[in-house]
Amino acid sequence: MGSFLTMAWAQDAGGAPGAAPSAGPGGMFVSFLPFVLIFGVFYFLLILPQQRKQKKHRAMLEALKKGDRVLTTGGVLGTVAAIQQNVVTVQVADNVRIKVRREYIAELQEGPEEGA
Repeated sequence: MGSFLTMAWAQDAGGAPGAAPSAGPGGMFVSFLPFVLIFGVFYFLLILPQQRKQKKHRAMLEALKKGDRVLTTGGVLGTVAAIQQNVVTVQVADNVRIKVRREYIAELQEGPEEGA
């Protein structure tokens, strides 16, 4: 039993032949390097493009004006008839207007009106 304890104590002290040296301060950095690389990949492939898309959408909503053809997130196509602070009135047909919150305008439509 005494022999077992001395061997365990010797291995803990790094005295056992052929044992790997204990990690120093640089070993901690090396162990976190894969996490840093994964975060970098996520940032450049997921987070940054999403932020750019949100910024572009906010700019489009701020530049919205009467007469613009828009598509709502619900799939409704129409023409902006009036704009208030947070509400946009969209004309979807003759004498048919709906009010939509500004953030639910998905995109501006280009080109001539469909069915015309």
